Amino acid sequence: MSLTDGTYSLIGTPIHDVTVVPLRRVPDERGTILHMLRADDEHFVSFGEIYFTTLYADVVKGWHRHEDMTLNYACIHGRVKVVIFDDREASPTRGSLMEIFLGPDNHSLIVIPPGVWNGMKGMSRPSALVANCATHVHNPTRTSRADPFGDTVPYDWAVRQH
Repeated sequence: MSLTDGTYSLIGTPIHDVTVVPLRRVPDERGTILHMLRADDEHFVSFGEIYFTTLYADVVKGWHRHEDMTLNYACIHGRVKVVIFDDREASPTRGSLMEIFLGPDNHSLIVIPPGVWNGMKGMSRPSALVANCATHVHNPTRTSRADPFGDTVPYDWAVRQH
């Protein structure tokens, strides 16, 4: 399924508690302000840490899920594909998979709740830069990881046409 609301395109099934928030870009002759997250946003939970990750073209980072942490991803340079898989037992969308592209054509924030598998793939050369404003300080003992090319998540990272 592909869903376009005029702001962003979603491929797959919307996942319960995952939010995609279109963000403001404010360009002028000096440059561009890229909004990400404010403490007064209705989807803001709390602040634990912020970090930035680079993804080289065609490289996959994932799968991982956090027991407590909500992730707030925004791609601030380049383009990435974010894939989310819901295997939470109590979730009404258990078994659902969604992918969304972030970048200059979709400056949005993806809010990913605890317990949801996620990964991303770099789609631009030489790299993309993603910001994450997480609700907790990262604790590796509260994080699960899986091989991005294994069978934990039923997803194939190969390029395909929709």
